[in-house]
Amino acid sequence: MSVPLKILIVDDEINIRKTLALGLETEGHQVTAVPNSKDAIAETHANTFDMCFLDMRLGLESGLDLLPLLLESSPWLKIVVITAHGSIDNAVQAMRIGAFDYIQKPFTSSEIFAATRKVETIVALEDRIRELEGQLAKGSPELSTQSKSPAMQKTLTLARSVAKTEATVLITGENGTGKSLLAKSIHAWSKRSGKAFAVVSCPSLSAELLESELFGHAKGAFTGAIRANPGRIAACEGGTLFLDEIGDMPLALQSKLLRFLQEREYEQVGDNTTRRADVRIITATNVKLKEAVAEGRFREDLFYRLNVIQITMPSLRDRPEDIKELAETSLVAVKRDRKIIGFSQDALERLASYDWPGNIRELKNIVERAALLCRHETIDVKDLSLEENIPAGKGKTASEKLPTLEDLEETHIRKVLAVTRSMEQAAQTLGIDTVTLWRKRKKYGL
Repeated sequence: MSVPLKILIVDDEINIRKTLALGLETEGHQVTAVPNSKDAIAETHANTFDMCFLDMRLGLESGLDLLPLLLESSPWLKIVVITAHGSIDNAVQAMRIGAFDYIQKPFTSSEIFAATRKVETIVALEDRIRELEGQLAKGSPELSTQSKSPAMQKTLTLARSVAKTEATVLITGENGTGKSLLAKSIHAWSKRSGKAFAVVSCPSLSAELLESELFGHAKGAFTGAIRANPGRIAACEGGTLFLDEIGDMPLALQSKLLRFLQEREYEQVGDNTTRRADVRIITATNVKLKEAVAEGRFREDLFYRLNVIQITMPSLRDRPEDIKELAETSLVAVKRDRKIIGFSQDALERLASYDWPGNIRELKNIVERAALLCRHETIDVKDLSLEENIPAGKGKTASEKLPTLEDLEETHIRKVLAVTRSMEQAAQTLGIDTVTLWRKRKKYGL
C-alpha cells in the first residue's frame, strides 16, 4: 500500500524543483521545494519530513556540507542525493556520511518514483516496528472488538464512529479498563493507521522530562542532552499521539499542549524555532477532570479542547458478560507450552462473582499467576488466589475466615501490582523500595 510522504526538495534550479514537485504531488506526496541551504534548514526546523532530494551543487554551496546539518536536525530523514555525471566520488562520500541513496543527472521520473517507493517501504516498516515495540513494552493484547456487554458495545460503536473523524478524543474510566487499547484501536480504525502511534504516560515523568519527551529538545538544551531529540510529536507526524492519565500533566505544560491543539505549533526545549506538526491527540484519564478544574489543578480551556468527544470505558464489574472470554484470551496469551486446557466451571463462576477493583489488568495478572501455579490441566478456584472474597458461611469457622497478616500483605501487594504500570510505581505506592518488592513477589509467588 502506498504511504504518502512529506518530501523536501533542495535544488537551485527552479525547473528541476517544479518538475520534481509536480511529479511527486501527482503520486500523492506532500512536497516542499527550496533553492538553498538556509531555506532547507529552516524548513526542517519548522516541519517534519520523511525524505529529501538534495542536489550536490547549490550555486556556490555544496550539498555535502548541508547533508550532515539536515541529519542533525532530522536523524530519521532519508536523503537521496542528486549528482551530475562524473561526480560519483562525491555521491559515494555522501553515502558514507548518511545519504540514503543517489541519482545521477539527467534522471528519469521512473528513477525518482523508484527511490520514493523504497522510502515508502522503509517508513511503513519503521512505523510498524515502533508499534510492535510499544506492544511488547506494555505486554498488552489487541482490544477485543467482540463484546456481549451492552455497555462495551456502546463504547466500541462510538469509538469506531469517532475514528473516522479528526476529532480530539478523551477516554475516561478506571485504572486497568483498557483505555490505552481503545486509543490504539481508534488509531487503527482511522485514516492515520499507516502512520505512527505513540504513548506518553504523563505521571511517569517529571515536568522537565515530560516536556522534552513531547516536544523534543535541542542538543545541549540541558545537562545530559548530548544529542538532539525530535520528541514524540515530531515522531508521530501524520499519526496519533496518546497521552495517558492527562489529569496528571503539570500545569506549566498544559498551556503548551493547549497551544499545540489550537495552532498545531510548538517549540523544542532549548530551541526557539517554531515548528508545525500534523498529529491527532487522544487522551485518557481516571480522574474527574471537572473536579480538577474546580480545584485549579487543570486548565478549563484545555479541558474543553480535549473533551470534544468523550468515550467512557466501562469497568470489568459492569461487563460481567465478557469475563469468561477475557479470562480465556488471557490464558491463551500466557500458558505458552503448559498443558492447560482451560478453567473449571467453579473457577469461571468465581471469576464472574469477583469485584475486580483492578479491572482487566488485574484479571490478566490473576490468570497469569494461576497458569504458573496450576499443576493440572484445568485451572480451579484454588489456583486463582481469590479466596479472600468468598462470602461468609461457606462451611468455615470464624477463626478460619480471619486472614493472617501475611495473607493481608500478599493481597494488598497483588492489588497494587494489578493497578500500577511498573515495579517502580508499585513500590512507591506501597512505600517500599523495588528490591524489597522483588523479594516479596518471590516470597508470595506474584
